[in-house]
Amino acid sequence: MKKKMLFVSLFFLLAVILSSCSAVGVNEKSLRTMSVSGRGEVYLIPDIAYINIGTRSEALDVATALADNNKQAKSISSVLSEMGIDPLDIQTTAFNVYPYQNYGMDGQPMEIKYVVENTVSVKARDLNRLGEILDAVVRSGANQINGISFDIEDRKQAESEARRLAIQDATEKAQELSSLAGISLGEVQNISVYSNGNPQPVYDAKGGGYYAGFSAAPISSGQMIISADANLVYSLK
Repeated sequence: MKKKMLFVSLFFLLAVILSSCSAVGVNEKSLRTMSVSGRGEVYLIPDIAYINIGTRSEALDVATALADNNKQAKSISSVLSEMGIDPLDIQTTAFNVYPYQNYGMDGQPMEIKYVVENTVSVKARDLNRLGEILDAVVRSGANQINGISFDIEDRKQAESEARRLAIQDATEKAQELSSLAGISLGEVQNISVYSNGNPQPVYDAKGGGYYAGFSAAPISSGQMIISADANLVYSLK
């Protein structure tokens, strides 16, 4: 009787083990996947520029330094208005007042001067006049140009196209790899798309540059690139 019960127990144990192995095999087969990545890039010519224009003045007293700086700032504002810059496209980004200690050749402290700095960010929409704008503001009193950056006003369509190209690139790679490996693709199980938040400059400037005129500063806008990356996960048949 004991032998019979032992035999039955072993039989059920073996059945459970075989059933578990079969289930694992099915699960492993269903989890066979292939992951591929793709990239999409769209090249655009910038249509706006941001210029950081500053005025710096110094004097032996704060009132004089401030008055001189205000005069410079008003002159620059007037010139920008004459050149068609919308007041809404001009924004103050920094305003500083501080003392400055001068020293003589012997290292001894001399008089203290006061410095006033005023910086505004100007959004230029007509890039053909960018060099002309820079020339005009410098002539009107700006003594600091703290960098120029380019951008694209409306990038939604370009971002959408970059995503489409990224998914297309990943799809083509999946088809190529599956063909080389002799396997069949199933359905897409997961899609991840990552867009580059800001357009990146293309430094070889293919056809995007210009010179704004003889007397104006030469400025080249070049090209910018909007990119997206995609990752697709396929099941395998």
